[in-house]
Amino acid sequence: MSSRPNDLDRTALQGRLGTRLAAALGEQAAAVPHDITERLRVGREQAIARARAAASRPATAAGRAASWASVGAGAGGSALSAPSGPESGWSWRIASVFPLLMLLLGLQFIEHVTQREQILAAADIDAVLLADDLPPDAYADPGFAEFLRSPPPP
Repeated sequence: MSSRPNDLDRTALQGRLGTRLAAALGEQAAAVPHDITERLRVGREQAIARARAAASRPATAAGRAASWASVGAGAGGSALSAPSGPESGWSWRIASVFPLLMLLLGLQFIEHVTQREQILAAADIDAVLLADDLPPDAYADPGFAEFLRSPPPP
């Protein structure tokens, strides 16, 4: 049994993706200027004409490959399609997950560094306060709390 989807599954997935993209684009259509809307309309008409012409041709393996290549090249997204053949499999899946893993590790590192800086800043303030010659009553004074909140003089 092959793990690759057959043509009917792929067509159904493409149909669902197209429907979702059309809905998302339709929601944002009101914010687009008129000249861009017209260019998009012309582009849609051309894409529909190409799709109809491709559907009317006999579906051969070479014809499908050529149409997929033109769609990928036209959208600038040929690098986004998963490879088929010997390079697909676990290595492709791992390579797909790797950027997400690196992002999560980077965010974790940033959180760690920020937390460490906050702890060191609080420790510095505590050390200065404990090393100072203030009487204990000065810490209870409301003006002292305001003094701590104010930025240090240059």
